[in-house]
Amino acid sequence: MNKIAPKAVIESLDQEGRGVTHVDGKVIFIEGALTGETVHYQSTRKKPSYEIAHVTEVIKESSQRVRPRCEYFGMCGGCALQHMDIAAQVASKQRILETNLWHIGRVKPEGMLSPVYGPTWGYRHKARLRVRHVPKKNRVLVGFNEKASSFVADMASCQVLPPHLSQLIVPLQELIAKLSVIESLPQIEVAIGEVTTVLVFRILQPLSEEDLPLMKDFSDRHQVQIWTQTKGLDTVKPLYNPGNETLYYTLPEFDLRYPFNPTEFTQVNPDVNRVMVRRAMQLLQPQAHERIADFFCGLGNFTLPIARGGAKVFGLEGSEALVKRAQQSTDLNGLSGKVDFKVADLFDMTPDILASLGYFDKWLIDPPRDGAVELVKSLPDAGGEGGPSRIVYVSCNPATLARDAAVLVQLKGYRMRSCGVLNMFPHTAHVESMALFEK
Repeated sequence: MNKIAPKAVIESLDQEGRGVTHVDGKVIFIEGALTGETVHYQSTRKKPSYEIAHVTEVIKESSQRVRPRCEYFGMCGGCALQHMDIAAQVASKQRILETNLWHIGRVKPEGMLSPVYGPTWGYRHKARLRVRHVPKKNRVLVGFNEKASSFVADMASCQVLPPHLSQLIVPLQELIAKLSVIESLPQIEVAIGEVTTVLVFRILQPLSEEDLPLMKDFSDRHQVQIWTQTKGLDTVKPLYNPGNETLYYTLPEFDLRYPFNPTEFTQVNPDVNRVMVRRAMQLLQPQAHERIADFFCGLGNFTLPIARGGAKVFGLEGSEALVKRAQQSTDLNGLSGKVDFKVADLFDMTPDILASLGYFDKWLIDPPRDGAVELVKSLPDAGGEGGPSRIVYVSCNPATLARDAAVLVQLKGYRMRSCGVLNMFPHTAHVESMALFEK
């Protein structure tokens, strides 16, 4: 007799897009379930206080459930929420943001910003594709990892990659199958600019003489640049560039152009990036008489628009390579007199170091997932002199935003005026957001 799968009603979604329920006092995280649904599930991992499971049958379906567009959804780990209506995805991310702010930081924004949307499909202009030769299948797989696995998903297309790149997955599989480095090519990093696409082949062994014409033919036929990386980032270099083009993206609203190398950090979603920068400038309101700091400035994504607003800007970033790139873009866009940059480890910030940088009227902070806790802790305490009048904080992790917001609000005398999500990664559980703090 087959054992009947347990049944549960889904109470909410967690930060990985899984349904959450409680059974006999234990939390169950159920892959593939949506809030309000009644489902049968099967556990794949059991711990004393929680279980990880997946849906085996949806008994009562949510009105938010839609048919996934990608045939590999559920097997490929690249997406987590294709079975959920896009507006509901954004609403769920907004709830996750608000929940983190309250439960971790004990802060509530005075108002909520409207969510920022962008293209739902074909949006991903940066990606890291895994490569694996499977001798038993006599095939090479190119794609993302399978869900919760180190195996490469067996896929022939991808709906979140731009169509021209999705159409290269099978040709890439066929190319690599012919190369001498078939066992020494673990990944391909993809970077798409406004006029060109670059594929960086990570190779652990030198290419053979026979490999070179195959690579050149692929580059010419598909009009993509092929670069190689043999060791660290300093070994990344072009192999073939059929159009002799350079990678760049633009912010037309600010008349800015940013050249970049394929392994340098740029936003995955260029359309949302444009709206994100516009919103940041609306919140920051840079003025000609102001001195503004851009912490974790990267290659100047926010720095140069601030300068376009007339303010003097000081960009700080831990990567020397990105600072050099930011300076290049500053010169290219005719802003050299408005911007200064400095390489600085912002995770080791102290009050003395911060004071040595001088007074700033306003801040923009755009940290990685670890947040900016040492930076905000270095501000003068509430009631003390100094500190910017306004801070715009761009976050890719609601938990660290909540922690840092607690410092700003409870210790440093700031009000959290507003906050809202940016749907930078549709169909994933990733939550990008922006918050405004004022003294």
